[in-house]
Amino acid sequence: MTPMSDDEQRAFREVLRTLRVWEDPLPHFAPEAAPAEPLPLFQRWLGEAASAGVREPHTMTLATADTDGHPSTRVVMLHDADEHGWHFASHRTSRKGRELAARPYAALGFYWPAVARQVRIAGRVTAAGPQESAADLHRRSPGALAAALVGRQSEVLGSYEELAQASSAAWERARREPGAPVATWTLYVLEPAEVEFFQGDERRRHVRLRYRATDDGWSRELLWP
Repeated sequence: MTPMSDDEQRAFREVLRTLRVWEDPLPHFAPEAAPAEPLPLFQRWLGEAASAGVREPHTMTLATADTDGHPSTRVVMLHDADEHGWHFASHRTSRKGRELAARPYAALGFYWPAVARQVRIAGRVTAAGPQESAADLHRRSPGALAAALVGRQSEVLGSYEELAQASSAAWERARREPGAPVATWTLYVLEPAEVEFFQGDERRRHVRLRYRATDDGWSRELLWP
């Protein structure tokens, strides 16, 4: 990596020092009043983030690892969260699809800055069958179907013109065939083993509540910030 000049590095660090977070009054979180299971709290927090004006509160960071344990992350969209787990989808031939096939464990991270909240989720991931995966895709928008029809996710692209041509053809097919099949499209469900809720505090006395799955349900514990 080419080193930056001293002036460039100083300018970058000055930008970092001027950035501020959590200047507005923040929500109060009383962990003793939290529900016995994490799902109801997650659903409530996501709704409150949306009401607070957070854009795309259903987007999340997905972390996976390859066979050597090397991690990778990307931002994906939450499709559902229910008693089975947290749902997302992708091509099984993509990098994340290949990594999940080799190591079926992942972590999710949500961050909602307007309310200074984070949610971290980790657990085992299972792939749904073809029918459920197809139903997930066809519940989404024509644009989502067109993007899925383009396929080849994570492969090397020769030129942007090649993408533009493939995308135009995919959009036309999506309009013509709203039920067009995409064989590689896969719905994944992360069954949580651990869920942590983080509520930021202006004085840095952050509240961290961790749920851990047990044979009898869920245990809860506070963590130092």
